[in-house]
Amino acid sequence: MTAHGLPAPRWPLARRAERLEPSVIREILKVTERPGILSLAGGLPAPESFPVQAMREACARVLADAPSEALQYAASEGFGPLRDWVAAHLAQLGLQVPAAQVLITTGSQQGLDLVGKLLIDAGSRVAVESPTYLGALQAFAPYEPEFQALDCDEQGPLPQALAAAAGVRFLYLLPSFQNPSGRSMGAARRLEIVRAAAQAGVPLVEDNPYGELWYDAPPPPPLAAAAGEGAIYLGSFSKVLAPGLRLGYVAAPKALFPKLLQAKQAADLHTPGFNQRVAFEALRSGLLDTHLPQVRARYKAQRDAMRAALDRHLPPGCRFSVPAGGMFFWVELPERLDATALLPRAVDAGMAYVPGAPFYCHAPQRHTLRLSFVTVAPPQIEQAVAALGAVLRAALEAQR
Repeated sequence: MTAHGLPAPRWPLARRAERLEPSVIREILKVTERPGILSLAGGLPAPESFPVQAMREACARVLADAPSEALQYAASEGFGPLRDWVAAHLAQLGLQVPAAQVLITTGSQQGLDLVGKLLIDAGSRVAVESPTYLGALQAFAPYEPEFQALDCDEQGPLPQALAAAAGVRFLYLLPSFQNPSGRSMGAARRLEIVRAAAQAGVPLVEDNPYGELWYDAPPPPPLAAAAGEGAIYLGSFSKVLAPGLRLGYVAAPKALFPKLLQAKQAADLHTPGFNQRVAFEALRSGLLDTHLPQVRARYKAQRDAMRAALDRHLPPGCRFSVPAGGMFFWVELPERLDATALLPRAVDAGMAYVPGAPFYCHAPQRHTLRLSFVTVAPPQIEQAVAALGAVLRAALEAQR
């Protein structure tokens, strides 16, 4: 009943709403807020890495030089100088794309949603890696696709698997330091994927939020550099500046850009102009040239600390590979263990991780889990992994 005694109306949900699911990671993060929990769960940049002073100075310059423009409605395409910066930055990576085909989005997550809105009909097939980024599955799901998981190895999708993907709307992939697996494609594999996709008539959607977080050597050029108009490229400022800015971008083929822009206009008119101007002010000063090396050094030390801790504390039968960049270790447990079922025990032991099952569109591998190493200092990494190892050993012993 309403406040006036009238019957409350029924709110019938659209069919697409039934496909919305809560983020497993976000739900786990609520648990990690408990005092004393060492969280290796969320893929959050280290707050200590945020360029606070540079952003403070950039804000002051924006409000001093263009306050009215920064606080007013802005162009849906994005702030022109920032789009120019993105195009120039992509050229340094080997991807030649005009600024006129760069759309600034409210985080790269919005880019995924716009791509889904533009390219997916109910029942259309979308090919993905196995495992793949959970946020992409969530972004695409309301548009009712049928997901097709491609066979993968330690570098990602197998080129020969694309023959079976003919007719899919697109292949979504993260070739550099993938979330969740941490794996990367080598230069030869990237060219093989581009050629196989072209032969199968499969467009590519390349997501690259972690490409700047390399620790030993930069990754090869993006797939989009070779695929040209056969690829959409998504990037983000969240991992290199700050996620709170909610800034990402899409470099789209010329034929798709007008519709992508229309979808953006319908969604939120434009990405916050103030945030865009602040980011540009920070970037134009060459901030990344000094900031990123510091971030890489910090994260590499934490990666090495986690590698050492995993070597010391994981029981026999566990496997992992060492990522060359990004934020994550992917761990395969003995197959008889279920990482989801063991999570409450891990939390009781004082640590948290993300079970691997939600990262699969089909046939989840329940003996997998993801560990993030960038938000916890090396001593706490050691403590958390030791706790995880103890939980796993106890679970294995109980099954004997």
